[in-house]
Amino acid sequence: MVKIEGTLDELRALLGRAERSVASAAETVKEVKTVTKKTKRKLSEWQRYVKNRVNHIKFKRGPKKGRLDLAAMSKAFKKGRKK
Repeated sequence: MVKIEGTLDELRALLGRAERSVASAAETVKEVKTVTKKTKRKLSEWQRYVKNRVNHIKFKRGPKKGRLDLAAMSKAFKKGRKK
């Protein structure tokens, strides 16, 4: 730990500069983050199907109770798309 002694004006002169440099570094990081945004892509039909809660088929008993039954959902998805 470092002990700093001096008048209030001297301390403000010393510490004020440090705060400004930290703030400017933080601002540049924010600017870089906004520039590197990922572009959103369209979800596939299967992803949209799984996202919809109406289509969720869950295991009713056993160790997987409550989890999504993706095999059954896949069958229903494929069956529903046939024309």
